[in-house]
Amino acid sequence: MIVVKKTYKDQVVDHVYQLLLEGELNPGDQLKETLLAEKMGISRAPIREAMKELIMNGLVDYRPQVGNFIPILSAKEIIDSYTTRGVLEGYAVMETCGLFSSEEIDKLENLTTQMETYAQKNNHKMVVDVGGEFHDLLISKCNNVQLLEYTDRLSLKLHILFFKYWGKLYSPAEIGRRHREIVESVKAQNRSLVETVVRQHYVETGSKIAIYEGN
Repeated sequence: MIVVKKTYKDQVVDHVYQLLLEGELNPGDQLKETLLAEKMGISRAPIREAMKELIMNGLVDYRPQVGNFIPILSAKEIIDSYTTRGVLEGYAVMETCGLFSSEEIDKLENLTTQMETYAQKNNHKMVVDVGGEFHDLLISKCNNVQLLEYTDRLSLKLHILFFKYWGKLYSPAEIGRRHREIVESVKAQNRSLVETVVRQHYVETGSKIAIYEGN
């Protein structure tokens, strides 16, 4: 078992992410470094480091002379984010779809079943967590470091948006169906189909969320 020790900076990033997931921070809210430092019992240095990472990942906006804020995303920004993630992941899976073992295919199928089950139980957090594991496994064969870096930057923002709205977007059965379509395309090792299915997977969700969040 590998034990990963999180730095204070990582803990701050995780803390802000959880506040966003739980709705304690909302678009337009200001993030004050002094209050975060006091609440977490740490100095402001790791807070500042965390802010840089959160800004880079699109979870925080810095306004000169004003401070850090949770961004208010337009419909176009949401669609662009999802479309970009679909392009990156679609390419990654297309390039590597022939490398998955039967055990890994089985795991993708099991994760899909888990997502559907958690959705039936209305367990938002586990739907998002298992979905993240599913998509992480999908791109795990890719060795393009820059692609993986850019994909990772988008992940937290998209997880937060999906967590907030998935119950309005898809039924449990639809969540299962959409992910099984990806698995079936990978099993078929049909490169063009894989890329199309993965891209459309993200474009569809981004377009739906934009209706709720971007108006």
